[in-house]
Amino acid sequence: MNNKDNMTQETPEQQPDVQEAQKPQEEQTAPEAETGETSENQEKPEKVKPKTKAKIDELEKKLAEANDKYMRMLAEYDNYRRRSQKERENIYADVRADTVTKFLPVYDNLARAVQNETDGETRKGVEAILTQFKTLLTGLGVTEIEAVGKKFDPTYHEALLHIEDEKYGEGEIVMELEKGFMLGDRVIRFAKVQVAN
Repeated sequence: MNNKDNMTQETPEQQPDVQEAQKPQEEQTAPEAETGETSENQEKPEKVKPKTKAKIDELEKKLAEANDKYMRMLAEYDNYRRRSQKERENIYADVRADTVTKFLPVYDNLARAVQNETDGETRKGVEAILTQFKTLLTGLGVTEIEAVGKKFDPTYHEALLHIEDEKYGEGEIVMELEKGFMLGDRVIRFAKVQVAN
C-alpha cells in the first residue's frame, strides 16, 4: 500500500510543476478569448442613423445626376466638334465649287473660239490658252463629264433635245451642247446633251 500511496501522493516539488503547466494553458486561452471578443466587435456593423442614410442616398443620387449631366455634355461637345468640322469642310467645298463654276463660261468661250477659228496662228494661241485652262482646272480637282456615246444618266446629264434615230441606241447621247464638270465626286455643272430615242 505504501507503494500505491507514494505513487498517488504528490511531492511538494512536483506540485509547482503541475501548476506551472496549467498556467501557460490559461495564458494561451486568454489571448484567444480577447481576440474573439475584438473580432466579434469588428464583425458587428455599425448602425447608421436613418438621417445619415437618407443624406448618403441623396448625395449618391446627386452625384449620379451630375455624372450623367457631365457625360451628356461631353457627348454633345463631341458631336458639335464633328458637326463644325464637317460644316467647315462643306463650306470650303462650296466656295471652291462656286469659284470654279464662275470660270466655266470662259472655258466655253475658249472652246468655241478653237472650233470656229480658221486662222492657223490665232487658233494655235487660243488652243494653248485652252490647254492651260484645262491644266488649271485639273489641278483644282475638276474633271470633265463624258457625254457623247454614253447612255443618258440624270445624275450627270441634262437632256435639252431629243431625236428619233434608228442608228443610235435607246437613251444614247448623240451630241453635247455644253460640257459638264465635276469637282471631286460632286457635279458642279451638268452636261447639256441631246438624247436619241
